[in-house]
Amino acid sequence: MPFTRRGPYQGADLYTDTNAYTRSGPFETIDIPSDRRGDSHITAQMAQVNHYELALGSHGRSGEQYDIWQAVFSPQGADGYPTPIYDKDTGAIDKEVVKYWRDHYDLDAILMRDWTTLGPKLEGKLHIAVGDSDTYYLNNAVYLLEADLKGTRNPHSDATFDFGPRKPHCYTGALPEWDESQGADMNQRVLPLMTRHMLETAPKDADTKSWVY
Repeated sequence: MPFTRRGPYQGADLYTDTNAYTRSGPFETIDIPSDRRGDSHITAQMAQVNHYELALGSHGRSGEQYDIWQAVFSPQGADGYPTPIYDKDTGAIDKEVVKYWRDHYDLDAILMRDWTTLGPKLEGKLHIAVGDSDTYYLNNAVYLLEADLKGTRNPHSDATFDFGPRKPHCYTGALPEWDESQGADMNQRVLPLMTRHMLETAPKDADTKSWVY
């Protein structure tokens, strides 16, 4: 999910903003960015990307990213199509749809709501990596998720977070200590973590040797 219960949705904040395309202060109204490079150079605005999708197809039928999220997360509207999270033309956010997303698909909100049940099941299983210059600003939601999980009790979450300095989208985590070439792929980064977890949680009589090599 690209946002948390405190609202980051790429550059927009669905919970506090009233418009997904612009943000107004006491002196100025500015465009909300959607995409950037690893050096934080902005390459697209929310309005630009969404208007491109609207040109491809009405009723969320573009097949592009924002329409895809809407198709998955939104309730069915009276016209049979997913209810828009915001007006595709103007950017005005529908707060009733935001509430639906929060209750059904906002992972952070659901974790906080159901932590008593979910927390014990997730111990040792949450390992999250994201570039701190994520191309689509997804790191902002991850920072908030980290803060919420740090505040959990009974149990206190043991989730780990890896923020790659100046890394864009698709950052897969820190390099293994043995890799000085920076060429380790995702499997080489993740499989050792999976192996360690399985060894630490294996039943007493389980085979913990024949498959480790």
